[in-house]
Amino acid sequence: MPDCILFFEVHQPYRLDRRFKAKLIKHSAARGRVRIRDLETLYLDQDLNRRVIRRVAERCYIPATSLFLELLDEYANFRVSYSFSGILLEQVERWAPDALELFRQVAKHPRAEVVGQTYYHSLACLISEEEFRSQVSEHKQLLKTLLGYKPTIFENTEFIYDNHVAVLIQDMGFKAVFTEGAERVLGWRSPNYVYRAKGLNLKVLLRNYRLSDDVAFRFSSRWWKEYPLTADKYASWLAASPGQVVCICIDYETIGEHYPEETGIFEFFKHLPSEALKWENLRFATPSEAIERHQPVDELDVPPSQTVSWADPERDLSAWLQNDMQKIVFNEVIQLEPLVKGLRDPLLTRLWRLMTISDHYYYMTTKGGGPGMVHTYFSPFRSAAEAFITTCIVVTDLELRVYERYRGAGRLALLWLRKLSKDEAFTFRTGEGVPLPLEARSGLEFISAIRKAPVASLEYHVSRGDFAKWLREVLEDYDAAVAVEGLKELRGEALRAKLLEILENRVNTAMRTLQLANS
Repeated sequence: MPDCILFFEVHQPYRLDRRFKAKLIKHSAARGRVRIRDLETLYLDQDLNRRVIRRVAERCYIPATSLFLELLDEYANFRVSYSFSGILLEQVERWAPDALELFRQVAKHPRAEVVGQTYYHSLACLISEEEFRSQVSEHKQLLKTLLGYKPTIFENTEFIYDNHVAVLIQDMGFKAVFTEGAERVLGWRSPNYVYRAKGLNLKVLLRNYRLSDDVAFRFSSRWWKEYPLTADKYASWLAASPGQVVCICIDYETIGEHYPEETGIFEFFKHLPSEALKWENLRFATPSEAIERHQPVDELDVPPSQTVSWADPERDLSAWLQNDMQKIVFNEVIQLEPLVKGLRDPLLTRLWRLMTISDHYYYMTTKGGGPGMVHTYFSPFRSAAEAFITTCIVVTDLELRVYERYRGAGRLALLWLRKLSKDEAFTFRTGEGVPLPLEARSGLEFISAIRKAPVASLEYHVSRGDFAKWLREVLEDYDAAVAVEGLKELRGEALRAKLLEILENRVNTAMRTLQLANS
């Protein structure tokens, strides 16, 4: 008997304002100096964001959630699950409180489940482990505060998943994760089973993209041979699906926004529970119920080189990071991470995190055909080039303001925190032509690598003067270079301890000076 998981992704981004430069000039002329707390209003097109939230709340969030609450009360065997992005919840709290109240009711319903994700619906998992953990923790806290809910199941942004992401998800206490049932991951296997992440206890639930896209992309397509899609027809497809679990995962906005009420989308979902429950071999389940009932049938191995997502036919990262425009902006955002966090300014950190929202990069795609049409449908920009220019201008403005905080007394901290290019990285070795799988692309990474490197490698580099040369020529910390040059007589763990003492003292001095300069 297959369990049907009905899962809705609920998300709206903060869209950047193509008029940012004009707004900045007007603000500066009227009020003088731009303060950090003014930047969010300047960067974001809040008029557009407000209009979209109110429109989608009226067309989708309020009527659809009201419908599902009625169905949950009417049918004891009906189940539904939701994943709300943090920035979506921020916006409905501000501009559509009636929708938020309905979301609270869903979260409290015993037959519904809320799934965790990243706060900013971001590409944080591609930036750093620390940032990914921070955004997931922030999202957990928001669910607790706004909805009174603690999630145990996880859905990464756009179902992005690989073995490394799985390790982080399990480490944060989640029991299971959703991702895409892509053939290149499954091979001959079916998505309609519970799997286990490679080498972990984390269970993996796979989206059945064919059945999901029948609703999400083909519901009102008159060219489709199965048009019109009715609840009884769809229920028969679900019942005929072999396996343990059928995951139907779609954007919530499919109901009422992508497909307006006159297409029959509300009637479809209104009758789906009654039609599905006519089949004795079919039942609805929350994700938690499904993983309790079913044991994993196999291990799912998705190396980072084959990261999967639910976006576009490729089902990989190309929706966000295929072309040079996307990569240029994303790399700039990555480079800013340590510098922003080094300032310990919550307002700056939030502004930087707003730049990690996945939608900014989605709008820059240059794909053609069907995928290109989908990207264009969602984009507030006239072209990928306009999306790129707007995002570049905003990110560059933020970058300049961050660097300004490192001027003068903060320069040493900048040198230690900044990300270096591949050519500037320090690669550890144990001898001539014997590189280790260990490199440092910042001062902080250099300290971390010193902790991990074999003693033989430390002795080799100190005796040759490699560390001192890198500190002097790349990191530009001449005092640290001189101090390290004086360690050539030390050996073993005593050498490691002295290296760490020198380097950590330099970082601590730099950070204290930075904080004093910005206090």
